[in-house]
Amino acid sequence: MNYPVERPAPATAPGRIGQGTAVEQSRAVAEVQAAIVVAQQVPRDINSAIAEMRQSCQQIFLAERAFFRYSRGSGNITGASVHLARELARCWGNIQYGLVEMRRDDDYAQSEMQAFAWDVEKNSRNSSTFIVPHKRDQKGGPKQLTDMRDIYENNANNGARRVREAIFAILPPWFVEEAKQICTKTLADGGGKPLPQRIADAIRAFEGIGVVQDRIETKLGRPSGKWTEHDVAQLLVAFQSIQRGEVTADEEFPLPRVTVDEIAKQAVASAPEVAPESGSKDWPAATQPGQGARA
Repeated sequence: MNYPVERPAPATAPGRIGQGTAVEQSRAVAEVQAAIVVAQQVPRDINSAIAEMRQSCQQIFLAERAFFRYSRGSGNITGASVHLARELARCWGNIQYGLVEMRRDDDYAQSEMQAFAWDVEKNSRNSSTFIVPHKRDQKGGPKQLTDMRDIYENNANNGARRVREAIFAILPPWFVEEAKQICTKTLADGGGKPLPQRIADAIRAFEGIGVVQDRIETKLGRPSGKWTEHDVAQLLVAFQSIQRGEVTADEEFPLPRVTVDEIAKQAVASAPEVAPESGSKDWPAATQPGQGARA
């Protein structure tokens, strides 16, 4: 026998719309219409867009933030970051993108979000609607978020990844790939600094977050004197990801495992010496207590 399933009533629309909301709605419609008109009247110059992209990607400030890195399972996931996506959208021109919180449900502790990117000139649009639970993953399990600022930051972090994918979905693949290659080369060049100086700067930066040189050398499999430009570039990506909280230092640079034999040897080496009992054969005969030296 089938029983009717009770479903929650849909959210009702507000009974009245304030003057500020009505003005905002009208402004949004007019802004979209104006963007379409401007895009048609002033189409993008692809050659200028490519030149501007190349110039931007040659800047070390952008290259340092152009890639992300985080742990998944036993490996690491890397890719182009939302910072690079936003810069490429600016260089390409006539693109609108954003993140909208459509609804926040405090009873179910979740927010309904929408990320979008729209090529106004070509009328190519990509959008995704998704639910963000008010939780944050931690080692001991997910943590429920109740503070308004924590919820906002959690929504923004989850939405940034969708905005990144939406932008990349409407940009030409060749445009994105060339930008990634230039950023990688910029990281390898290090902004014109000599390689030894960049190695020293990298070691000093990691020591500031508690990662000593030995752990880095173990990760790369060679001493610092043999690091290449590619090694330093990968370290820079890892450092930025640690700073942004995408991966932890222990995940990126695991601490060395200590075996049982090493623990036993360390315990023996650190054990205090105990003086032998009086009369023990371990003492020299001439210096045993109660005995003097014989002539």
